[in-house]
Amino acid sequence: MDMGRVDVDLLVEEITREVLGLLREGGAGLPGVDPLCLACQGQCIGKCSEKVRNIVEAGASRVGAGLGVSPVARELAQYIDHTLLRPEANRDQITQLCQEALQYGFAAVCINPTWVRLCAELLRGSPVKVCTVVGFPLGATLLEVKAYETRRSVRNGAEEIDMVINIGALKSRDYALVQDDIEAVVMASEEEGAICKVIVEAALLTDEEKIKACTLAKAAGAQYVKTSTGFGPGGATTHDVALMRQVVGREVGVKAAGGVRTLEDAKSMIAAGATRIGASASVKIMQEAASPFNHS
Repeated sequence: MDMGRVDVDLLVEEITREVLGLLREGGAGLPGVDPLCLACQGQCIGKCSEKVRNIVEAGASRVGAGLGVSPVARELAQYIDHTLLRPEANRDQITQLCQEALQYGFAAVCINPTWVRLCAELLRGSPVKVCTVVGFPLGATLLEVKAYETRRSVRNGAEEIDMVINIGALKSRDYALVQDDIEAVVMASEEEGAICKVIVEAALLTDEEKIKACTLAKAAGAQYVKTSTGFGPGGATTHDVALMRQVVGREVGVKAAGGVRTLEDAKSMIAAGATRIGASASVKIMQEAASPFNHS
């Protein structure tokens, strides 16, 4: 175990130096991808194949296309996890969340574990995924508890798990513990047939720590890294999204969450490298996207 710890520490330090060097040279982020195509009238796959290929290579797992619906709204909906994580959320509000997700075609709903079974029932047979949170919002529970929470949630119907890293361990430079913590949830997710997104709570971290967290998440096999819980001191920023994309490359998705409240916010995050957006203001964003003033 000690040898493994040394190996992890060396790997993390090496990657951190490399990415910080790129930042100093102004190289953070990926080559620009038009965040939302406004000119194809819903036929992006046929008319803008190069843009679609760039988006897929950047990590997108869903690309929507079709006639009769605003291309902005249709494409944007596929990025959004429609989110309601407030502790006071009640059954009626969760039901409404699912109805809105079906109406707009969001990628997923993101809710606390207690609501997973209800959401799975309401969304059964639809393409909308059920996403829930683990170790939320502090990330300070034991890895065995996070793994158990993951398994129970997936068996109740969750298809995506957003887990919070052990932030204190990261700040203590106990990188082996951080990776073990993530791996426990990734393994539990995969064994039950779900994917895992890793919340780093970027507002609590330095750039160096963000790089380390994303490096460890990728090494642990996570499918996404995510900026924020929405309960920390700050939410997603384009700087953090671009930095995280720089670290994880094209193989891992980046979810921007926390404070994404407008269409411009969402487009900025996608332009910076996000392949998923977590938002509670999803309906407002979609209404903006459907406006004719946003189609030119």
